[in-house]
Amino acid sequence: MKNAKPPVVRLLGDDLASIKEAIGSHLLYTVGKEPINATARDWFMAAAHTVRDRVTEHWMPTLNRYYREDSKRVYYLSMEFLIGRTLVNSLINLGLYDTVRQAITDLGQDFDEVAAWEVEAALGNGGLGRLAACLLDSMATIGVPGFGYGIRYDYGMFTQHVDNGWQVESPENWLRYGNPWEFPRPGVIFPVRFGGRVIHFRDVLGHTRSQWVDAEEVMAMAFDVPVPGYGGKVVNNLRLWSAKSTREFDLKYFNAGNYIEAVRDKNESETLSKVLYPSDMTDRGKELRFKQEYFFVAASIQDILARFRKSHSDWALLPDKVAIQLNDTHPALVVAELMRVLVDEHQIEWNKAWDLVRGCCAYTNHTLLPEALETWSIDLFERVLPRHLEIVFALNHEFLQSVRYRHPGDSELLRRVSLIAEGHERRVRMGHLAVIGSHKVNGVAAIHTGLMKSTIFSDFEHLSPGKITNKTNGVTPRRWLLAANPTLSALITSKIGDGWITDLDKLHKLEPLADDPAFRKAFAAVKRANKERLAAMLSQRLGVEVEVESLFDVQVKRIHEYKRQLLNVLHVITRYGRIRSNPLLNPVPRTVIIGGKAAPGYHIAKLIIKLVNDVAEVINNDPLVGAKLKLIFVPNYNVSTAELVMPAADLSEQISTAGTEASGTGNMKMSMNGALTIGTWDGANVEICEEVGEENMFLFGLSAQDVARRRVDGYDAVAAVKADPDLTWALEMIGSGFFSPDQPDRFRPLVDILTTGGDHYLLSADFPLYMAAQERVDQTYRDPEEWTRKAILNVARMGKFSSDRTVAEYAREIWGAL
Repeated sequence: MKNAKPPVVRLLGDDLASIKEAIGSHLLYTVGKEPINATARDWFMAAAHTVRDRVTEHWMPTLNRYYREDSKRVYYLSMEFLIGRTLVNSLINLGLYDTVRQAITDLGQDFDEVAAWEVEAALGNGGLGRLAACLLDSMATIGVPGFGYGIRYDYGMFTQHVDNGWQVESPENWLRYGNPWEFPRPGVIFPVRFGGRVIHFRDVLGHTRSQWVDAEEVMAMAFDVPVPGYGGKVVNNLRLWSAKSTREFDLKYFNAGNYIEAVRDKNESETLSKVLYPSDMTDRGKELRFKQEYFFVAASIQDILARFRKSHSDWALLPDKVAIQLNDTHPALVVAELMRVLVDEHQIEWNKAWDLVRGCCAYTNHTLLPEALETWSIDLFERVLPRHLEIVFALNHEFLQSVRYRHPGDSELLRRVSLIAEGHERRVRMGHLAVIGSHKVNGVAAIHTGLMKSTIFSDFEHLSPGKITNKTNGVTPRRWLLAANPTLSALITSKIGDGWITDLDKLHKLEPLADDPAFRKAFAAVKRANKERLAAMLSQRLGVEVEVESLFDVQVKRIHEYKRQLLNVLHVITRYGRIRSNPLLNPVPRTVIIGGKAAPGYHIAKLIIKLVNDVAEVINNDPLVGAKLKLIFVPNYNVSTAELVMPAADLSEQISTAGTEASGTGNMKMSMNGALTIGTWDGANVEICEEVGEENMFLFGLSAQDVARRRVDGYDAVAAVKADPDLTWALEMIGSGFFSPDQPDRFRPLVDILTTGGDHYLLSADFPLYMAAQERVDQTYRDPEEWTRKAILNVARMGKFSSDRTVAEYAREIWGAL
């Protein structure tokens, strides 16, 4: 009816009785169970839907308000969103944690057991995805109209098991029991095309037009996940795309009994959203990964423009209403796709379209490693996205022309900045495409941004001074302190109030309490309780008993040579040797915890995991060592495990080769939870040092400039090893087969990398400095009062590293959304 009023939405009750009634109702009507035969998983599903109802109450008004106020929208495109478990985080943000916990208890269930049945969303792998999740939380908390776009992977990268010390991968089927947090949107579906050919013609006005024809089609269907900010009043959206075939099956083949052929097209189409980061070790894997990136980019651009066109007909307003943030190079195809849609489908003049693209797009770089900057072969590009390749060539021609006018005769500069890398195989440089197609490019730590300007993007900095800017990463204090460490959070709040939850700078009020013996005692008791909680998990999951009084020395991150887990192991082996050679030695007891996944095709990283486990097998079973030293590898490290590890860490290992780690966020999480950092002058360590004070950390090693100088001047890795008796002995132990008697030469490749292989990541150069820093760690830990004082100061001075601050800087200085 024309004058019908919108339905009145009755607010759901948040009191204990209403919550209990809602959980019981969902158990019956959503799960289809009665309490007498309901499992803990059933209770979780009922609780999750109860919470989702209350999130949705604020979600719809938030989205309606954005339309009503015609807000500028921020679209954050990322291949990863490592959001972790949602139940507890949503309860905290809604202010319902205590009520729902009590309700489940009153219903005869153990809340912790019920919450533990939530399967972690397998939408990411590492720091890239964890950062994206933190930024979404902060956008909702501070009121930025932010939308995430990604892929709804059927399977995550993999579940990591350890079999005889080796990493073994198995499918991460996180959707096996359904996802209670998502809303399928079968009405939001867009075609995505691949292959085909391009035809060129003149329209009735004589303008040259291009049309992409004869392409294969797959459909992208939306699934929405609401993202509540703290306080629950603002709820933003994470939209994930799932690939659906345009045809279910071929009835001709089905009726003939050829069932596999009947569904072949459907199965091939839907592999696009099947798994996170399919292996690119084969040509088929490379093509699938490339198609994945375009799949979510194309669907997202169609959705963004459809939303824009609901309220605006003037394309000139696009940069005023749309901000698109490219999280690394994976979504860099946005630049070519947005140009294609504007020029080919909406007939916008080329130069005007290019201005619109650059006005909307911004690019976050996450790596200084040239090999990690994506490139795609011209052959693959042309076969899969022929029109986009034409656009890339045209953009490159115009860009190089502008450079040539400003720097005539400098052919080397043209070669370096070209979007096309010439060589044996011509390739499109996606990082370069993202840079020229964005109005701002940012690094994620001050040192990282400085190195971007002086190394990988130095020419672009020279051509467009000021375009590259810094936005130091942050983490959300809601998940990484309030949810992960409730006892410390309660202690903090009891002393300074709860304002720190949304204004982390208020933690500075804790500084005077570092000198208060009573507060130090309470703080130390919290840390011990968190260590007991982690120790119980290690005992239950791995069967390893650890001494809670020992120093918990933690390194948890992706396994990679530049992150230098191997340097950590060399310290452990040296420590082991000293204990063995002098049984009367009374060292500070250490429990060294290492966790992280190695990419399936990364042989050296997997060999490092095997070394960690083989060394652990020897040390943990040596009666002469006992509780003096333990080494533990934690399999399948993920967000849920991190929520146990971060609060329990005494020492945070951040020991990457200077100039290789863009930022790091684990360093922030552990410092925020009262760990002291042992680290190099790399990534955000430098800025943490500026805030916390060098005297409250254990920094060591070469600077990024020292590293670059050694590589230029020449570095004798063999001589560096021979100059250090401890290092020589440790490498001999590894290379001789002491830790691998069944295969004595198993770890010879690791020894060769550090010696005859040139030691690219300079472990040998940093080893003596690392050992000296570890001595300082021991000395400080022997004085519990002093250690605790430093730990409190670490917490108190972490205000800068809230993702709320990071998002506010993006919103003001890049997105124009505050």
